[in-house]
Amino acid sequence: MSMNNNTTSPQPNSAYPAHLGWRILAIAYDALPCAALLFVSSLVLLAMHGGEPAEPDTVWAFFTMLIYWGLVGCYAVVSWRCGGQTMGMRPWRLMVLNQEGKSASLKTLLLRYAIASLSGGLVLLWCLIDTQKRGLHDLASGTLMVRKEPIASAGTKQNSAPSA
Repeated sequence: MSMNNNTTSPQPNSAYPAHLGWRILAIAYDALPCAALLFVSSLVLLAMHGGEPAEPDTVWAFFTMLIYWGLVGCYAVVSWRCGGQTMGMRPWRLMVLNQEGKSASLKTLLLRYAIASLSGGLVLLWCLIDTQKRGLHDLASGTLMVRKEPIASAGTKQNSAPSA
């Protein structure tokens, strides 16, 4: 996938660095499948704990939070690994790639998630000053979030049958 910094003439299958606004939209959209995942896992954990909620500052509460963090991480990392994007990234044509423009390795994506999530998302602010719009988690893991150009323009017909 070629990187394109020129916004006047997009090339087929080209991409450019995704700015912070697109990332925030994707995170907001990803909150929906993550909420469903956390809801179902909460039911399972509640049943495992005899129907009693976890008391703050207990081992069970720590375990519960660790499970939640791991499940959201699995959602993100598996999505990035299998298709380069989560459900929230698809409508905005965002992808996570390595520096060569290819799919990032599992180790790289785990590091990316760990840094981003443990920082509370503050690493995203670096996107505002980096020339390639990378967050600190992207710099540390060697990844890049890009926005792909649309495949077809709004006024272009595709796969249309000739009229008789």
